[in-house]
Amino acid sequence: MAIDKENFKLEKDRLNNTKNWIKNEIDLINKNDLDLQGKIAELRKQSKGRYNEELETTQKLYNITHKNLEKYMDAEEQPYFARIDFREKYRDNESYYIGKFGLGDSKTGDEIVIDWRAPIADLYYSGTQGETSYEIPDGFVDGTLNLKRKFLIRDSKLKDAFDEGINEIILKSSDNDENSLVDEFLRINLEESVSSKLKDVVATIQKEQNDIIRASKNSPLIVQGSAGSGKTTIALHRLAYLLYKYRKNLNGSDILVIAPNKIFLDYISMVLPSLGINKVKQKTFEELSIEMLNLKGKVLTKDKKLAEILEEKGENNNFITSSSRLKGSMMYKCIMDNYIKYIEEKDAEIEDIRVDKYMLFSAVDIKRLFIKDMTHLPVDRRKDEIKRYFTIKFSDRIAEIIEKVAFNYEYNIARIKKTMEDGTERRKKIIELYDERDAKKKYIIKLAKNNIEDYFENWKHKDTKQLLHKLFNDKDMFNRVTENKIPKELSDYIKVELKHNEEKGIVDSDDLAAMIYLKFKIEGVPEKFTFKHIVIDEAQDYSFFQYCIIKAMARNNSYTIVGDVGQGIYYYKGIDDWKKLISAVFLNDGNYVQLTQSYRSTVEIINFANKILIKQENSLKPAKPVLRHGMEPEIKKFENNKDFASKLDEIVKYCEKLGKSNVAIIGRTYEECKKIKGFLKKYSNYDWNIIKDTDKDVKLEKVIIPSYMTKGLEFDCSIIYNCNEDNYADNELDKKILYVVLTRALHLEYVFYNKKLSSLLNDN
Repeated sequence: MAIDKENFKLEKDRLNNTKNWIKNEIDLINKNDLDLQGKIAELRKQSKGRYNEELETTQKLYNITHKNLEKYMDAEEQPYFARIDFREKYRDNESYYIGKFGLGDSKTGDEIVIDWRAPIADLYYSGTQGETSYEIPDGFVDGTLNLKRKFLIRDSKLKDAFDEGINEIILKSSDNDENSLVDEFLRINLEESVSSKLKDVVATIQKEQNDIIRASKNSPLIVQGSAGSGKTTIALHRLAYLLYKYRKNLNGSDILVIAPNKIFLDYISMVLPSLGINKVKQKTFEELSIEMLNLKGKVLTKDKKLAEILEEKGENNNFITSSSRLKGSMMYKCIMDNYIKYIEEKDAEIEDIRVDKYMLFSAVDIKRLFIKDMTHLPVDRRKDEIKRYFTIKFSDRIAEIIEKVAFNYEYNIARIKKTMEDGTERRKKIIELYDERDAKKKYIIKLAKNNIEDYFENWKHKDTKQLLHKLFNDKDMFNRVTENKIPKELSDYIKVELKHNEEKGIVDSDDLAAMIYLKFKIEGVPEKFTFKHIVIDEAQDYSFFQYCIIKAMARNNSYTIVGDVGQGIYYYKGIDDWKKLISAVFLNDGNYVQLTQSYRSTVEIINFANKILIKQENSLKPAKPVLRHGMEPEIKKFENNKDFASKLDEIVKYCEKLGKSNVAIIGRTYEECKKIKGFLKKYSNYDWNIIKDTDKDVKLEKVIIPSYMTKGLEFDCSIIYNCNEDNYADNELDKKILYVVLTRALHLEYVFYNKKLSSLLNDN
């Protein structure tokens, strides 16, 4: 409920004063910036390229102040978004203004604006008026929360302000008997149109989302979130919180974000910097794999494979899905573990390291070290460690051999002295033997070092990328390792596909997990691919085996995993039950949270999409919409392409009239999207851009996009093309895809069909 006029005037004055204060701070920091720049230039001139400690210190100071300047400039338009009044026990009541960044006065040191991640700011998100407390590192601070006020600031001006508590508005859903508590501030923010980038939502974070953001980082956090529940946004804000809370030992380069595709990476690209997060590695699983394996060929991505399935080309669909399911399973991981044991056994068939006719290190000692003492290390790391150990022992061992060599020469010299009379000939022979002995010593030392290098070089695996191919190409080894767990027809199909892909320079994305796993087990996890925290978005689309890879890259058990099994369009290999993942991969160490509140779409759109969700083979609760009403989704029949284009143009014109320019036509496949693009070029009055899985930087206005690429994205208006019986049949894959595309729209949704409407949209 909006505050009264008197309080509004006070807050308006406060905002103006804060903006003036920020302007003064910016002027001060700017002056300091310029002074430091001048000092750096002078020090560089003096150092003439040599190391200068004062230059390094000044440069670091400049980096800090310049980053601080960016923070104040970012806050200039909207310094804060909320206020809380809190009276700590035995102290006076104080007002705290909360913003995206903490802002302090450079002269007094006073904190004028509190960072949203600060402990006391938790009261804004989760506190209730009256006696309460908030957590600090040393315990809790008790007191009384007297006020929670939210500010609607647009274009640097205070438009409105709302007090929470007794002023919360209870709104009732028309199709639901349950009540939803929604404040006017949230409703206004949700009404705004979508941009081409994901927005930060620090002002509108809800209690259940705040609990996730501030959850402990020391165990896997798995969030099952309905479409529009803010999973991605919350995961990114959680990163910002963790970097703030653990800033002494956690920075952006310690974090990995794994996203479903390049478009999605671009979509989230502006949120991280806007929250003060830099240097975070953001990759798709395929991109990460290419970098790790140093692959040169093309990768057949999961999206391209799904497109093949959706296109229904040929009779290989069962083999494609069965192969994906197998390669992502824990059984396949066990097969790879058997393969590693087989490799270990073969690697343990070793010989002595010899130099000339002497034994330097025995095969018995090497084998003991390899299969017993160092089994905790990856296969080739053991070899490196054995080599390092032998390098330490080398001097003693070579000394023993040199002693034997010297003894043999001394024996021969002694015999010459005994059998030959002293003279020129005897002295010549003795000198020759001494020279030969000294040369032999040098030769033995050099040869020993070379033999050790050659031994370990030949013992190590040259190219772990080829190990998977070797497994499937060696019949006896394959039978022993797989223990006949793979049906012959399927294994024959996989062998043919592997050979075909190798000949064409292609790597199947489903093979990446096994290839990386073998690399990790043989070579170990490269240091540059280990992280202190990993975020996985659209997490339901990754296989159990892929999670084993991801787990190996974490230095501890710190993950934020967000997804929705209701949107699991890669159901044939992905996660269908989070409890199975927690049990199989994380060994029952994990916190599971379910979000059912949807903030993206109107009540009408969510209720429409829920009709599909409840038809899926899962036990998910239907999404509950925040009570924001709009038009009912419209189902429209079209006769031909020209008719579709005509109706489409009417919709676009209506959207533009409402100020909603973000319109997406969603085709089932990329091939269908190309056909839509073709006839719209002829019949539509608007220009339409088609989205490909290789696109990185796209504007989500008037786009044509394949169904499987829409996950995580949102549009002002969604237009689902040709939702008929042929395109969306009564099977699990189509149910999931249709649910995904029906949950993309914020405000308007239209479902077009030709011939017969899909039975999935029938109410019965």
